[in-house]
This record gives sequence, structure tokens and C-alpha cells, in this order.
Amino acid sequence: MSGKFEPKVPVNLNPPKDDPISLEELAKANGTEGQKAYVAIKGKIYDVTGNKAYQEGGSYHVFAGKDASRALAKTSTKAEDAKPEWRDLSDKEKSTLNDWVTFFSKRYNVVGVVEGATNMD
Repeated sequence: MSGKFEPKVPVNLNPPKDDPISLEELAKANGTEGQKAYVAIKGKIYDVTGNKAYQEGGSYHVFAGKDASRALAKTSTKAEDAKPEWRDLSDKEKSTLNDWVTFFSKRYNVVGVVEGATNMD
């Protein structure tokens, strides 16, 4: 089942960047008022600006401007779960998180890493 995360429409991605981005800068990329929308997962920051779901009023807007690792692992859209900590989760949740990393990495450009992130692999 190697193709289960492949996008329906091919996506041309830029080479991933590893520029450090501060938490303050990440928080500004929250998809409101025409701002960019970034979502971090395990410390990598993905540019999801082109997906309306991450813009203001979208179903995944709660993740924009945050490291949403824990929420994605738990398949939760609760604001209080949109946190970087994931190491204390169950193996099943960690597997789900890794699936999300694969999903995002096939669709969105990596624009940097969270400065000082301690939740990377």
C-alpha cells in the first residue's frame, strides 16, 4: 500500500528548507487576514497556505501557526491538543503522527524548522 498517501494531483515541491523559524514567527502564519498558513509537525514547518482548510474559518484552522503534532497524532481538532509534545503518546498515536508527516511531506513545501524544537525524531 505504498501509494496510499500519494496526492490525487501530482505536486511539485521545492527542496525542503531547514531555516530556523521562531515560535513567534510561526504564530503569525496563522491563516488569518490573508496571512500565510504554516503548520509544524515534529518541528518541521509546512506551508499550507494554498489549502482553504487551514485559513480562517476552515476545519483545520486550529493547526495554523502552531506545531500540531499532538493533535494530529490524536486525530483531534481541539485547540488544547495543538501542541508539539508527542513522545508520551501510544504507539498507535505515534504511528498516526508518522502517517501525517508522510501525508504533509507529499503535499506541502517544508519552509523551515521550529527554532529550538525538541520534538523532532
